[in-house]
Amino acid sequence: MEPNQPAAVTGGCQCGAVRYRIDAPLQQIHYCHCRMCQRAMGNLFAALAGAPKDALHWTLGRPRYFASSSVARRGFCERCGTPLTFAYTDAQRVYVSIGSLDHPEAAVPEIHYGIESRLPWLHIADQLPSAPTSDDPRLRDMRVYQLPTP
Repeated sequence: MEPNQPAAVTGGCQCGAVRYRIDAPLQQIHYCHCRMCQRAMGNLFAALAGAPKDALHWTLGRPRYFASSSVARRGFCERCGTPLTFAYTDAQRVYVSIGSLDHPEAAVPEIHYGIESRLPWLHIADQLPSAPTSDDPRLRDMRVYQLPTP
């Protein structure tokens, strides 16, 4: 367990209808600037923290899911719309939105991902490494199910 992380990580949506607990240390904490994450979060980027899928337990309610592409789905609160999860369908890891954590300060990002879509006017002076999504072989043949960009 990372020194700044509690034994169990908890979080949920803004209205309280969906709550979760993660019984594992957070892993691969990152910013994702890809266009799909921008749309899904309605923001400049997604801030995500990973954990093994079997370590995520829904303690109140359950999210609804949207298959945003042929390789991933995203969980959200049906009642208030809070983005909660992102997971590749073939992976053993799930990512929760850092903003949905009860203690987001425990999830310190380690890398910027999807930098090919990072907005040119956004400058984050953190000196973290960066990687394009083209480095991920799962995404080469992906079909996007989000609405096309105008």
